Amino acid sequence: MRRTAGGDIVRTEPSRSMNYEEQAITFDCHGASLYGIASVPQQGGARGVLIVVGGPQYRVGSHRQFALLARSLAAQGIPAMRFDYRGMGDSVGEPRTFEEVELDLRAAIDHFIATVPGMREVVIWGLCDAASAALFYGAEDERVCGLVLLNPWVRTSGGHAKATLKHYYLDRLLQPALWRKIVSGRFNYGGALRSFVGVAGAAAKPAATNSGVGHATADVPLPERMLAGLANFKGKVLLILSGRDLTAREFSDLANASAKWRRLLGARQVTRHALDEADHTFSRRVWRDQVATWTGDWIKSW
Repeated sequence: MRRTAGGDIVRTEPSRSMNYEEQAITFDCHGASLYGIASVPQQGGARGVLIVVGGPQYRVGSHRQFALLARSLAAQGIPAMRFDYRGMGDSVGEPRTFEEVELDLRAAIDHFIATVPGMREVVIWGLCDAASAALFYGAEDERVCGLVLLNPWVRTSGGHAKATLKHYYLDRLLQPALWRKIVSGRFNYGGALRSFVGVAGAAAKPAATNSGVGHATADVPLPERMLAGLANFKGKVLLILSGRDLTAREFSDLANASAKWRRLLGARQVTRHALDEADHTFSRRVWRDQVATWTGDWIKSW
């Protein structure tokens, strides 16, 4: 074993118990060097998983989620690769938003397929805005046969405000800690009222035309662009939603209110799972392991 500059502990020899090895990799993306880790089974299949990083983090993931997922998949005989976008983690270049990583994804898939003998197609796995990036890219590359989307980011200011009013405030009223604060006189009524009025005002405004993350790259609202990506993608989709996450709740509210979203998500090629108690990043081991099991079983089912 050895440790990379990014903090990964990499297996340089096959693990007897898990029958896979990990390789520190580097590849070019339009003049920038990108870095990642490939977890390759001794006897892998023709389909691998590209784990795409979401938000301001790098290839290990929150709670080492991406590293552990890749190793779990490799132990199931499924090649997996995780990497840093340009400008993130160890990779070179200017930082970019999830709406600007098409070249990074294509370069990563090129290298992934070249690295794993016999692998011909790829599933893109993404959490939050990485799921949004996967939807933007999936239909553009015939090698992408599937998408795993966890708590997809469809953020608009109005959508977030409505989800906050509907879910956060209602849940808050049911929490004993809130009532203990009220009874003890420690509750900040003025701050709570200002917060509520601000959220209610945002919820009442017309839908915004930007993504709410970074800067807008198109005049079409983010949810509509994601809907178009899903409609154009002809492969299989696995959707996993957390029960205790406003990002997931905003996505669910959007999808449930739209006949187009309901039709696409109800199609035969879409498999849906929910973890009612899980948070946004599936931070507990039982949640993380369930996600890995669902992902592996789904990939091996077709």
